[in-house]
Amino acid sequence: MRPRNLAELEAFAAIAKARSFRRAAEERGVSVSALSLTMRNLEERMGVRLLHRTTRSVSPTEAGRMLLQRLQPALDDIAAAMDMVNDFRDRPTGTVRINAPIPALEFRLAPLARPFMAANPDVSLELISDAARVDIVEHGFDAGVRFGEDLARDMVAVPLGGPVRYLVLGAPDYLMRRGTPGQPEDLLRHDCVRHRFPGGSIFPWEFTRDGREVTITPEGPLTVNDPHVALRGALDGVGLARLPEEYTRAAITSGGLVPVLEDWCPMLPSWFLYYPCRRQMSSAFRTFLDFVARSRPIGP
Repeated sequence: MRPRNLAELEAFAAIAKARSFRRAAEERGVSVSALSLTMRNLEERMGVRLLHRTTRSVSPTEAGRMLLQRLQPALDDIAAAMDMVNDFRDRPTGTVRINAPIPALEFRLAPLARPFMAANPDVSLELISDAARVDIVEHGFDAGVRFGEDLARDMVAVPLGGPVRYLVLGAPDYLMRRGTPGQPEDLLRHDCVRHRFPGGSIFPWEFTRDGREVTITPEGPLTVNDPHVALRGALDGVGLARLPEEYTRAAITSGGLVPVLEDWCPMLPSWFLYYPCRRQMSSAFRTFLDFVARSRPIGP
């Protein structure tokens, strides 16, 4: 009959190696009587004597020697495996997988990568860009990044950097040809570089001023799903583009793009790093969360 308790096998190995119930009991932190009972139960269950006992010494029988020869490597492997698991618990090790839109990856997460990995050399980061609203649990991500209003109620959300501002911009030659919009509604008469989500919907342009909110569904000849392509289209005079401010600073400074409707483009709440509240957290991800908290604010 197979032993039903790994602890019994560990007890036998300890006694056989120590050649003493007393020394083995001290090593395992149990009483001699408890260890003796464990050994007796194991021998009864296996139906064979494993130890020779005298008043002065303990030694394995032939069956005990054969068992110990096969058993000890297995126990060593189990101990090594348990140590490895404990390393995951006590020392950040493994991979942190995060799903986020391109702007959040570029301007919030990517700047954290090098200092985080330098401080945690046994942790790898996997930063995946996806504009779709991915089920992070189903797809094996530790966390995702979205704006606060897009988050499900069962998610824990941590601010990722400072506020975000989207600007509407156009090239000087486009504005000379088509004029400068003074109100959000004027955009309906302009060519706009649109952003399409993976699900097919067009990214709406939202504006706020003095408590008034306006949402425009832009029209135009160019539709993209990448902010870099939208920036290129705006620089080439294809139309107006609405982009995170970080993408536009160099173009504004050089005169390649001119902001419009600036008083309709306030600062928005920050991106949020979110994760399931009921999910067991790896030591690697917990360490990354702590690092994010210490690194705030990031961005403008």
